[in-house]
Amino acid sequence: MRRTDERRRATIADVAREAGVSASTASVVFSGKTPVSDATRARVLEAAAALGYTGPDPRAASLRRGRSGIVGVVFEEHLGTAFLDPVKTLMMDGLTEGVAGLGAGLLLLRDDETAETGPALTTAPIDAAVLIGCSPLMRRSLDTVRARGIPVVVIEGDAGGDIPRIGLDNREAQRHAARHLRSLGHENVVILTLPVNADRPRGFFGPDAEVTVDVTRDRLAGARDVYPHAPAYAAAGSFIDEGLAAGRVLLAGPDRPTAVIAQSDLLAVGVIRAAEEAGLRVPDDLSVTGFDGIVVDGLAPYSLTTLVQPAADKGRAAGLAVASMLEGASPVSMHFTCTFREGNTSGPPPAAQ
Repeated sequence: MRRTDERRRATIADVAREAGVSASTASVVFSGKTPVSDATRARVLEAAAALGYTGPDPRAASLRRGRSGIVGVVFEEHLGTAFLDPVKTLMMDGLTEGVAGLGAGLLLLRDDETAETGPALTTAPIDAAVLIGCSPLMRRSLDTVRARGIPVVVIEGDAGGDIPRIGLDNREAQRHAARHLRSLGHENVVILTLPVNADRPRGFFGPDAEVTVDVTRDRLAGARDVYPHAPAYAAAGSFIDEGLAAGRVLLAGPDRPTAVIAQSDLLAVGVIRAAEEAGLRVPDDLSVTGFDGIVVDGLAPYSLTTLVQPAADKGRAAGLAVASMLEGASPVSMHFTCTFREGNTSGPPPAAQ
């Protein structure tokens, strides 16, 4: 067998000539779209190996389709921070599956006008975009994408009726957890929220405060459907350390709550650690509920009372919606529901025991 000039990349025509078959036959060996005999397949693959041919040039396929083969995924927070959240990791796994049929890859972007390096949403060569959430900062991303004429899908954010949305029953689910605590007899309850806006301030906020992050606002509304006057404390992100810091504040005062409704499992775990640090027993002295249904290492002997959300399914649905739009079909918005899971972190308040 002879090799092609090392300065030139071998082509499918070179492989076909070397294997003694037609170019179309050699092509289908790599595409897998048409069955060929085992002997022919072996002959083509042997020729390809000898010539150093590893498969069709993806750039050529992209040019033929008029696409880059890239779907942009836009996060508001720093990317390294985003992937500390298992929920986003699960969503990304599902999203990857959803776009697999396109043969597309994912490009992770952060909407940050101050960024001086890396690809930007205004210039990245993407065929479509998926926005995670829809805070005011992310709405700017939405405007950018729409100005470019790029198909866009939003996960858990309201971007308007003309934008496909992958939603979750945040309000209804959080209401379920609050009703669970009410049924146990809790009255002195505090709501520990996810960030309330793009600035991510920490601390208590009043009922008239403007909450511009859709997920936070919806989960807060669900808790206040049951506890309309419950105080609310904002964390700066969904992290155990944020829950720990918030828990230290919430449990330090003389009017200590008997229950904390946390808007994520990671925040809930942090509150449990703060309770242990303060010498309190969960759930005898303090009940804690979370939201997400993720696996948290080192939580034993606790099994968190929480709402289990289908994070991977949400990502997969977003990917399928993107694929539908790129294939010229009309995507369908989808709304997922959570499942309440009672663990051993919730029980009657101390006075009722």
